Amino acid sequence: MGNGMGLSIEELNEMALQCRRDIVTMVWKAQAGHPGGSLSAIDMLVGLYGHKLRVDPNKPKWEDRDRFIMSKGHASPGVYSVLGQRGFIESSDFDSYRRFGGICQGHVDMKWCPGVDFSAGSLGMGVSFGLGCAIAANLDGSERQTWVMLGDGELQEGQIWEGAMAAAHHEMGNLNVVVDRNNIQNDDFCEVQMRMFDVAGKFAAFGWNVTEIDGHDMTEIVNALDWAEANTNKPSCIVMHTVKGKGVSFMENNPKFHGSAPNDEQYKIAMGELQ
Repeated sequence: MGNGMGLSIEELNEMALQCRRDIVTMVWKAQAGHPGGSLSAIDMLVGLYGHKLRVDPNKPKWEDRDRFIMSKGHASPGVYSVLGQRGFIESSDFDSYRRFGGICQGHVDMKWCPGVDFSAGSLGMGVSFGLGCAIAANLDGSERQTWVMLGDGELQEGQIWEGAMAAAHHEMGNLNVVVDRNNIQNDDFCEVQMRMFDVAGKFAAFGWNVTEIDGHDMTEIVNALDWAEANTNKPSCIVMHTVKGKGVSFMENNPKFHGSAPNDEQYKIAMGELQ
């Protein structure tokens, strides 16, 4: 099956740029959704799907596929854009985003959308769900990996740390977590809502392998994904430092665009910047 699509760094960056256009267009057409956290996460999502994940668009339920759990499931436009690039869905499906009965629901949903392995909604459940997937892989004697993406505001959920503690105890070397450290959550900057302090240090204290990267540098992303998969002694965490709304000037580092759509004029500006 092979890992990812075997794309070069340049090709991965090109894919990420197209995904950014698709994210902004999806949210603009729906006049609802979460562009900021999709844009901060998209480079890593492209790295995962373009470089790392063992998945087969022709067999989305292939039992031995790697699992990707988007715990911060409101960043669904990012997931749909990359699933479109990977061939799980068609670009025409993007028009169903946040529409009643559409396959691209507001939060990722495994019952509706091919290629989605986790139905999200309430935050904080991704590590626990991913731990279950990783344990199942071991019981099956499978080498499949489980990858979980968390938001940094989401780290305020206690269940994250229960899962992190259990994963280290069970020495789940096939479980990998990526934290999208964009410093903004639903209502405001994380520093205002609840300070995180040293996120990498927290995961290390819970017994995980940890690395910190620039979440918009594709070379660092690819290297970190390879590093995480190669570490089989215990679970691994990549803390990626990102900019919320990355790529669109008026969305960058702007809490307003955690969960609001651009108007027509803003959409034109955004698409001009994403050429």
